[in-house]
Amino acid sequence: FVFRILSRVFPLSVFCCPPGSYMMVDTSQHDYGEKARLQMPVMKENDTHCIDFNYLLYCPDGSSPGTLNILVKVNKGPLANPIWNVTSCTGKGWMKAELAVSTFWPNEYQVIFEAEVTNGRRGFIAIDDIQVLSYPCDKSPHFLRLGDVEVNAGQNATFQCIATVRDAVNNKLWLQRNGEDIPVAEKKNINHRKFAASFRLREVSSQGQDLYRCVTQSERGSGVSNFAGLIVREPPRPIAPPQLLGVGPTYLLIQLNANSIFGDGPIILKEVEYRMTSGSWTETHAVSSPSYKLWHLDPDTEYEIRVLLTRPGEGGTGQPGPALITRTKCAEPMRTPKSLKIAETQARFIAVDWESLGYNITRCHTFNVTICYHYHKTNQSKADCLEMDPKAPRHVLGNLPPNTNVSLKMILTNPEGRKESDETVIQTEEDGMRTTSQPYSPTLEEYDGSEASLNETATTITVLLKPAQAKGAPISAYQIVVREINPHRARREAGGGECYREPVTYQNAASAGLPYYFAAELPPRNLPEPLPFTVGDNKTYHGYWNAPLAPRKNYNIYFQAVSSVEKESKTQCLKLAFKGKPFEFKACIYHTFLQHNFNIICNDSVFYWVIRKLAKKRKDAIGNTRQEMTHMVNSMDRSYADQSTLHAEEPMSVTFMDSHSFSLSESLSVHFNSSFPIPISDENHTAAAENSRLLDIPRYHCEGTESPYQTGQLHPAIRVADLLQHINLMKTSDSYGFKEEYESFFEGQSATWDAAKKEQNRTKNRYGNIIAYDHSRVILQPMEDDPSSDYINANYIDVSGPVHETVYDFWRMIWQEQSACIVMVTNLVEVGRVKCYKYWPDDAEVYGDFKVTFVEVEPLAEYVVRTFTLERRGFNEVREVKQFHFTGWPDHGVPYHATGLLSFIRRVKMSNPPTAGPIVVHCSAGAGRTGCYIVIDIMLDMAEREGVVDIYNCVKALRSRRINMVQTEEQYIFIHDAILEACLCGETAIPVCEFKAAYYDMIRIDSQSNSSHLKDEFQTLNSVTPQPQPEDCSIALLPRNHDKNRFMDNLPPDRCLPFLITIDGESSNYINAALMDSYRQPAAFIVTQHPLPNTVKDFWRLVYDYGCTSVVMLNEIDLAQGCPQYWPEEGMLRYGPVQVDCISCSMDCDVISRLFRICNLTRPQEGYLMVRQFQYLGWAGHREVPASKRSFLKLILQVDKWQEECEEGDGRTIIHCLNGGGRSGMFCAISIVCEMIKRQNVVDVFHAVKSLRNSKPNMVDSPEQYRFCYDLALEYIETS
Repeated sequence: FVFRILSRVFPLSVFCCPPGSYMMVDTSQHDYGEKARLQMPVMKENDTHCIDFNYLLYCPDGSSPGTLNILVKVNKGPLANPIWNVTSCTGKGWMKAELAVSTFWPNEYQVIFEAEVTNGRRGFIAIDDIQVLSYPCDKSPHFLRLGDVEVNAGQNATFQCIATVRDAVNNKLWLQRNGEDIPVAEKKNINHRKFAASFRLREVSSQGQDLYRCVTQSERGSGVSNFAGLIVREPPRPIAPPQLLGVGPTYLLIQLNANSIFGDGPIILKEVEYRMTSGSWTETHAVSSPSYKLWHLDPDTEYEIRVLLTRPGEGGTGQPGPALITRTKCAEPMRTPKSLKIAETQARFIAVDWESLGYNITRCHTFNVTICYHYHKTNQSKADCLEMDPKAPRHVLGNLPPNTNVSLKMILTNPEGRKESDETVIQTEEDGMRTTSQPYSPTLEEYDGSEASLNETATTITVLLKPAQAKGAPISAYQIVVREINPHRARREAGGGECYREPVTYQNAASAGLPYYFAAELPPRNLPEPLPFTVGDNKTYHGYWNAPLAPRKNYNIYFQAVSSVEKESKTQCLKLAFKGKPFEFKACIYHTFLQHNFNIICNDSVFYWVIRKLAKKRKDAIGNTRQEMTHMVNSMDRSYADQSTLHAEEPMSVTFMDSHSFSLSESLSVHFNSSFPIPISDENHTAAAENSRLLDIPRYHCEGTESPYQTGQLHPAIRVADLLQHINLMKTSDSYGFKEEYESFFEGQSATWDAAKKEQNRTKNRYGNIIAYDHSRVILQPMEDDPSSDYINANYIDVSGPVHETVYDFWRMIWQEQSACIVMVTNLVEVGRVKCYKYWPDDAEVYGDFKVTFVEVEPLAEYVVRTFTLERRGFNEVREVKQFHFTGWPDHGVPYHATGLLSFIRRVKMSNPPTAGPIVVHCSAGAGRTGCYIVIDIMLDMAEREGVVDIYNCVKALRSRRINMVQTEEQYIFIHDAILEACLCGETAIPVCEFKAAYYDMIRIDSQSNSSHLKDEFQTLNSVTPQPQPEDCSIALLPRNHDKNRFMDNLPPDRCLPFLITIDGESSNYINAALMDSYRQPAAFIVTQHPLPNTVKDFWRLVYDYGCTSVVMLNEIDLAQGCPQYWPEEGMLRYGPVQVDCISCSMDCDVISRLFRICNLTRPQEGYLMVRQFQYLGWAGHREVPASKRSFLKLILQVDKWQEECEEGDGRTIIHCLNGGGRSGMFCAISIVCEMIKRQNVVDVFHAVKSLRNSKPNMVDSPEQYRFCYDLALEYIETS
């Protein structure tokens, strides 16, 4: 039925309708469920319509007469559920409501008013004053256009409705589908007049494909959006299996057959999924062509191959298609068994064993084993081949003549090829003899006269080696043994009954004091006939170094042959030659003896301790730190007129240090409240002067403004603000100023050292001329019945590197002085010479009554931190001792830059507990490097607190405590450069917990200077970046190398070049690349340019020669700029001597990952190297930085994860961009910073970039890239 028009001036009765003209339904005239509808005109235009109306529901008894619904029909479709309704009785008064309808062309919209009778009681439902307004509703929300949603089957679909309304707090929201209402999942306010509502449909299927619209309702009205479609796509699946086109031993060529599919397109990705039918693993390869070759398969193996298709959107990959099941061919056998073993030998037969022939050798499940033999004897010879049972590891050759050499070889055959072993010669026994699994010693042919010695030089002797005759078992190895002849020892000659059966390398023999060592071990195939061999040729044979012979020593040379059967071996040896020293050397025997004993006298360790209180200062954020440093440099100018002095223990002449030092007893009584560095000495240039010195640095109070140093009149302290100008002045005229200053220091002994010179203490000194002065030496608590046990070559506190005899004294001193930190500024061995004895254990070791236990190690690029526990018998106490071992000091000279050493010094200061005793510092002699460390450490504190440095008088004072502290002019200049760098750069490390606030402060623009701390820091970085001179890049500038450089500016310095090792014809060993340190590993990064067309072969030589396991590509392939594709997309290609095999390729977001297997064809015995290339696509050529911080950080973490998984984490990473500069440097810097955050909980972008620029100045070469490093640090902290 329909609404009825009613016009009344006044009501007929009490319960009748109100007066007026309107549309109404008398519910008493209709049955339950009957409906009356009023249809509005169709709306088509793009607009938001507001429909305003009045309504009334009345029943005499106050109950509900029915329901008033409002429906919106679209395109003459179904009505769906009401968008607004009311059922309660409203009384006799009219109520007002509005309806917001959003229409979008070309759709048609029609509003329908519906009255539904519910109980047939007397009453009425009325509507009146329906208006379509030309402006938006005031109280009901208007929805913006709702768009279609397309998803793949099985995925979640989300509709988002955006509406404009003043207050949507109490609105009811739902998503409407024909016959179904879906509740809102999330609602949020966009602003004060707009909100968004999200509706989620979970795991949709094709049955859910329909039209949906958003509806909101309140007491004041309702709003409805347009209908939008949910489109559900079915992921594609191939109808047919792939087709086999070709087959080989290690590949299958297939056609995908991906044109006919079930499901929906378009196809955006095709993949091949394959597995062995006998296994459970699967591998997937992306495919871009109709056919594809699966490489690196196992021979004679059945595979199941399917095709996967993907359409756009999440979950767009369909189920695998039907399977193709096929089998690869057999491959040629890998090799023959490693060795034929003689199980039994009799006069007329030989029993032969061989190793089990597994699939990895046969490369086929069907194969044959054949043994061929031949022999020749007077009037009798025979050659024959016998088929073996492949499963039986033993076969007997019978009907052989006795006492005859029989040549055997084994042949392994399968359908694709064969492999033959080398021939083995076995001698049958005489009649009546029998050998079972028991070899006889091989027979070595005797030499006539001097036949064995062919040639002799000062350091080598060439001998003739003859192959041995095997008896009972084949020859397994030949050995060359060198024995030094010492006339003062009982001589031992190796004969037929006694050989050198225990292999000893040259290094082990030297450390253990053994008189002999193995110079070489040769496999029998290397000696098929008599051949010459040079003893002392400085090469390595099977792990044994053939060291040059000492010209002034006598040697015997022995030749050994070894035969082995299972675990049983027999050795036969023969003395080949005698190598004697020149006759004129006899006059020098006495001198050599003295020199030998002198080395023992010098073999001691010396300790110098610096006892002083370190300033306690909280590290400010980097911006504030630099601001304070600038203020200090520009305005600090303190007077040193008023200085307090500390009285020395004994009445000596007043010096720089003596006037400010405590007595020894006083310093030890109060040192528990201070931190004490203990330096160790450095080495001299000559062997005699290679003595270790230790420097005594006094402790001083930090209170007030008093200086701990007495500045001199001729060499006053220098303001930090004037330091740069002072150093530049001193370096003029070939550093004449530094030369004059250094030569003014007193050289040699300046105080008594009677205790060190005592006979019982001579062996406690590593070097005889670098020993401890009496007035400043460390006095150990003497042991019972040993009055000399109070001596150690150490001054307060500087030590020489311990020797074997002083390790116990060293740990006594650590315990006595309660030291918690040891600083080591030398390596154990440098240029082949022992510089320090290894005084710490790898696990746990007992030294006298001390037990030292290794706890952990933290290896870094330029230093190593080791942690130990120290216990003493009879004491219920366990102490923790840390050793800081600086490994970045070169064998000669000084470090090229001070960045690493300054970071090392800061780390030591930060780690030393405030209640600990002195810091022990040592190098080899305790003079040169130790002196540098101590002076820099003291001057950094002085500059920080006083604004001045007094390097000259500090060195002078140290020399009064320890002989020849700071041993060379070069070291003296380095100290100045290091302090200048520290003052210019300041402290730039920021704790992770403070980083976010500090960073936001750094990027804040100052309104007066129109700059920021971050920009100022980058300018500082540019000012302290060393600029290489042409002579520093001499190799890159050679004419023959010009065409190997893309650009002639920013060439790699000679000291950073990775020289190519593999030879490639006439090509040089130069490549435009530079070695860079990572946070934990020296030379872990190799930064280079994208290979030029003529350097692709050099690039792969670099990858192989330096064991690179990762290659990071940060630029695009651009032939116009000479950037070709340098890798095979699939299969195998050869680049010069290097063969590159593409194993797999995959893509994840912005990174294409390719896995290559490469081998060096000139050295195939070294095996292959697995290399993964990461091609980053998220950095367009015109952009300074990547588009996404998250994707670039993900790239870095992917590379880091791969590096940890392969080559035990020791493989290098090659990073390349167009010029090997800014982009590559940014990758390295961020990688270092991430490791820094993970290991130390600090961020120091400045230090990371400065360290990289020390090797190549164009690392991170723009302010945008520098800021991006900070952004990535913040991203890493917040995401981890």
